[in-house]
Amino acid sequence: MHVKIEASWQQHLQQEFEKPYFKDLLEKVEEEYALHTCFPPKDLIFNAFNSCAFDDVKVVILGQDPYHGEGEANGLAFSVNDGIKIPPSLRNIYREINAEYESIFEPIEQTSGNLERWAKQGVLLLNATLTVRKDKPNSHKHLHWQQFTDAVIQTISNEKENVVFLLWGSFAQKKASLINTSKHYVLISGHPSPMSANQGKWFGNQHFNKTNAILESVRKEKIEW
Repeated sequence: MHVKIEASWQQHLQQEFEKPYFKDLLEKVEEEYALHTCFPPKDLIFNAFNSCAFDDVKVVILGQDPYHGEGEANGLAFSVNDGIKIPPSLRNIYREINAEYESIFEPIEQTSGNLERWAKQGVLLLNATLTVRKDKPNSHKHLHWQQFTDAVIQTISNEKENVVFLLWGSFAQKKASLINTSKHYVLISGHPSPMSANQGKWFGNQHFNKTNAILESVRKEKIEW
């Protein structure tokens, strides 16, 4: 499988692409797609990078793995294709934004769940694992995707400044050790999934307001959520 990735990412990740584990990973992914129905479509596996150039990254939102239902995943964490019913976690994300900004998405049911508009503004919507088998969440966690995406996080940490990392839930929070907090910002809260949100760990985190306040303080353009 050939990796088609935006030029600035190609430059920063070239050494990673040449490592034996990555070549092995691509072979295994190719095999999975040949033997099973997998998501997202092959041409969207690296969509997070192609929708948000390395040079443009201002915010990183970390997810676990792609949605595993037919037609949902589009290669951006928490995002679904236009016309797809908004999943519970994204619905709670929109509800939090509504609370912070007094109803941007009203009614939520008629809003698109495609977050490409965030990516175009410099939000890297990165899943730790970039592929999944249909109807089997975490089915590709045994592949070496996390070695690659950990390297992505470290590269951003090492080579950029003043990036806001949003780490939601215990899985994402484990990635905090990869980030140099002396030159970046890390915001932590519970996951927006219903189980976590209903336990009071998500709503009221003010992450979208806080992110924009940080961006403003370092003279970067705010995100239009």
